[in-house]
Amino acid sequence: MQARLKNPVLLIPGALQALLALDKSTETADLPYVTRKLVHLRASQINGCSVCIDMHARELKKAGEKDERVFTVSAWRETPYFTDAERAALALAEATTRLSDRPDPVPDAIWDEAARHYDEKALAALVVQIALINAFNRLNAATRQMVGAWG
Repeated sequence: MQARLKNPVLLIPGALQALLALDKSTETADLPYVTRKLVHLRASQINGCSVCIDMHARELKKAGEKDERVFTVSAWRETPYFTDAERAALALAEATTRLSDRPDPVPDAIWDEAARHYDEKALAALVVQIALINAFNRLNAATRQMVGAWG
């Protein structure tokens, strides 16, 4: 397999910098780095973005995460490896990534559980991170970006 096109964010001046600035803007919120990366990995699994799956699994390993957590993100409900706060973030990531899968895309129960674990700023950062990873997934999947080509 080969990419259909060079990554669009590299072809449009300022696009990558804008997305990276959006990512950086959430760093001041009280949202743990590992939670962000777990959410990135889960959304990327749903969207079938091999580049992001590979990248975020590696980032989690580099951050010291155990194999059990990295390998079971897609089955987080059936494992004991995630905190209640991480579970809430993963549920919100799934709902926000699969907007068309149900009449109420992000049910109150999912939102309320996330809000129970994260203050308003951290919850805002979480929503921005979910939107951001979905944007990266769509750019990579549409153009068939290759695993490993990012770095």
